[in-house]
Amino acid sequence: MIYFKLPFNEKLYTTGEDSSKISVTFHSFDNSEQLHFKGNIIEIQSGDFEKKEITSQSLPKENNHFIAETEDEYIRKLNGVIEIIKENNLPKLVLSRRKIIRNFNTIDLKESFKRLCNSYPNAFRYIFINDENCWMGAFSEVLGKFDKVTHTFETMSLAGTLPVSEDWSQKEIEEQKPVSTYIENVFEKYATSGHIEKSPTYDHISGNIKHLRTDFKANIKPEDIDKIITELHPTPAVCGIPKDFCKEKIQWIEKFPREFYAGYIKIETEETVQYFVNLRCAKLYKDAVHLFVGGGITAQSNPKKEWGETELKSEAVFKNLVIS
Repeated sequence: MIYFKLPFNEKLYTTGEDSSKISVTFHSFDNSEQLHFKGNIIEIQSGDFEKKEITSQSLPKENNHFIAETEDEYIRKLNGVIEIIKENNLPKLVLSRRKIIRNFNTIDLKESFKRLCNSYPNAFRYIFINDENCWMGAFSEVLGKFDKVTHTFETMSLAGTLPVSEDWSQKEIEEQKPVSTYIENVFEKYATSGHIEKSPTYDHISGNIKHLRTDFKANIKPEDIDKIITELHPTPAVCGIPKDFCKEKIQWIEKFPREFYAGYIKIETEETVQYFVNLRCAKLYKDAVHLFVGGGITAQSNPKKEWGETELKSEAVFKNLVIS
């Protein structure tokens, strides 16, 4: 079962009983795994949601016994990544880790999801449970949105992270620029009129942190939507530049597989097809929580500060979990 809310929309949705239609699909980071939710997208009333049996007793136990990286281990790894960036003259490479929480009795899944929804009204928010997985997340990163009527396709360049109160440095500005350039180059291939709408870069606030954001819009052919998504994912914001080189390095350097973290979620209705990047998320077990976090690393990165950034990002989900 899956429950979700769209950005700036407090209606709660799930999928119906029409098994002939796939409305929601989760794609893993490396696209080796897809998880499909069949049925039309339907609205569910809050009272009906309260009656649903959604308890942590239905969650699987954590059997992998992963040991999370310490701050010292992660900083050593970051120093190695910075060397790779300098040696290969890379604009950026994205490194991630898991923060693992154990030693608790139970998670109140319903209350945790409600708190997450209330904390991030401008985000895509979801929780799903199946036989093998339970994931929950809230994030604003849009990989793409296609309007089936007007044939317009929208996306955003979202990169650079700071606490809301801090000012942007050159590091964050330089981190966001190649993401925008990459997206613009992809759009140029598919824009039917050759015209691309590009917004000024502005602050995108998400809870206790902010990012630099630039919006893009163009008309494309419906038959090109899968091609453009394939080219966009994984974007430099979750992988790096050049994409194939950085993706290979990520899978070699990172301690754990990303699974659905930094993959994307496809939501299809009669009017639109929307794609959301699965960031600020957690994998939930009966006896553990795995929080997935990461950051864009450049030659100017400060490893100690990068660790702090991932700690800040982990709070997005963790601060809303009701654990006892």
